[in-house]
Amino acid sequence: MNTRKKIRLGDLCIENGLISQEQLDEALAEQKKSGRKLGRILIENSYIKEDDMLEILSRQLKIPFVDLLHYKFKPEVIKLIPEIQARRFRALALSRDEQSITVGMADPTNIFAYDELSNLLKQQVRLAVVRESDLLRTIDTVYRKTEQISGFAEQLSDELSEGDIDLAELVSEADVTDAPVVKLLQSLFADAIQIGASDIHIEPDETLVRIRQRVDGVLQEQVVEETNIAAALVSRLKLIANLDISEKRLPQDGRFSIKVDSHNVDVRISTMPIQNGESVVMRLLDQTRGTYDLESLGMPEAIVKSFRHAITRPHGMVLVTGPTGSGKTTSLYAGLKLLNTPHVKIITAEDPIEYRLSRINQVQINTDIGLSFANVLRSALRQDPDVLLVGEIRDEETAEIAIRASMTGHLVLSTLHTNSAIGTVNRLIDMEVKPYLLAAALNAIVAQRLVRKICRSCGKNSDMSTELTELVKKIGGEQAINVQYAKGAGCAHCNATGYQGRIGVYEFLNIDQQLASVLGTGDTAGFTTMAREKAGFSTLEQAALKAAMDGITTLDEVLRVSADIDNELSQEPPVSAELSPAQLA
Repeated sequence: MNTRKKIRLGDLCIENGLISQEQLDEALAEQKKSGRKLGRILIENSYIKEDDMLEILSRQLKIPFVDLLHYKFKPEVIKLIPEIQARRFRALALSRDEQSITVGMADPTNIFAYDELSNLLKQQVRLAVVRESDLLRTIDTVYRKTEQISGFAEQLSDELSEGDIDLAELVSEADVTDAPVVKLLQSLFADAIQIGASDIHIEPDETLVRIRQRVDGVLQEQVVEETNIAAALVSRLKLIANLDISEKRLPQDGRFSIKVDSHNVDVRISTMPIQNGESVVMRLLDQTRGTYDLESLGMPEAIVKSFRHAITRPHGMVLVTGPTGSGKTTSLYAGLKLLNTPHVKIITAEDPIEYRLSRINQVQINTDIGLSFANVLRSALRQDPDVLLVGEIRDEETAEIAIRASMTGHLVLSTLHTNSAIGTVNRLIDMEVKPYLLAAALNAIVAQRLVRKICRSCGKNSDMSTELTELVKKIGGEQAINVQYAKGAGCAHCNATGYQGRIGVYEFLNIDQQLASVLGTGDTAGFTTMAREKAGFSTLEQAALKAAMDGITTLDEVLRVSADIDNELSQEPPVSAELSPAQLA
């Protein structure tokens, strides 16, 4: 086969009846204006399905189609094509033998790319066709910056060891972008953004420096043996965040913004003195990703409908609860996105402001100068708002102001650190909030957790241990035991974890007239019983089990969610022994 033969994609699609001449002409005109690939335009305009186009190319060029989602990559083969060329040519090295290298390409008709790859690899290139979306996702996953980070760490260590290097000068010269400390930080942030990390931890130990990144809620570790680089890294980060580089005995907090490739990232930095230096934790808030829609959060359709109804009422309070890192703020922002119109005045009090939203008046809490949640709320009420978002109800004063605001014609959205929707009522009463005020104010409560999703590339059926069998039986009853559950085996796409991405599981409690009447009397036990018996109500454990039954997550994640529900509910009736037919659907 002569893979260098010029293939006209548009003509191929017309010959095989996939598009009309009119559609091709429109796509070609758009290509002339934008310079984008013809195939991508045809797909995005819904003129053709990507898999149909790939099938045509595979048959015409007599090359195989490779599904990257289920492909087992070898690191030594992947590295034959450097990342910059892989992204430029939309190509991945898949396999190698003595005679040739098989390369997967999103556009195998690109003769220029084929010639460049042949010159680069110095070996015969055999082509395969792959989905472009899968290829780009795979590149982000398999081209980690770990070696680059280690290399720059070693280079920085060498410079620091020369003795005549002024550390203050090395870490403070902003214009020296090729300094090893700058290159190291650039690689560190680029790697974190590429793999979707939410946090970066830098932890100096006695004989090494640990660099850990939190991905899907779990830390992944890289060890750097050059211990003398820790001080330079911390000092440079302090300078960027306008912190005091001479203060190493006290914790410090700051923030700064960076641009990594096309991503605008807000960084919240916290330093803390430890035995071997200073520990640094950075929370990464990628502004480029924007906010989510309610439908994309993973909420069941019934909960989306109920949540939308609760937040579009003219007044009252809607609470989203869960532990730190459970996605509460993301859910509230999804709600704000729905409410954010020219006719609605929205004010938020946040710590920190995680996403910047146009038209919304966002206030950053600063307790050092007396700008607390309660003080912001008092001032906000004088600004004629329709909707108030309180980042978190932390104390009795904030709770009281927020509840009274919801009873005087405002819609109030907020979060609370409780483990269940029903347990939220008890927590607020513990804050000295009067039950009759709660009954009048509350519209709805949402409790949520994030569970890791099974990697699509390596997911497979799994057997249940005795412990998990008992858990499944307790939450879902006998019928749930007979379901085939899955887990990820671990592959290059998921960094051998078996998981890739997260999705929310939810417990929704609508405070209707019946529940409000019982709550208003202060009968929390009666409120709890009635809430659990409400038609359609399901617990967080049941929601997590439903996700496992659907093959989205694993029973290990169900176990984690169940263990997370502590003795807050110890006085409540036990979890229902059976999932209803609606919950199993």
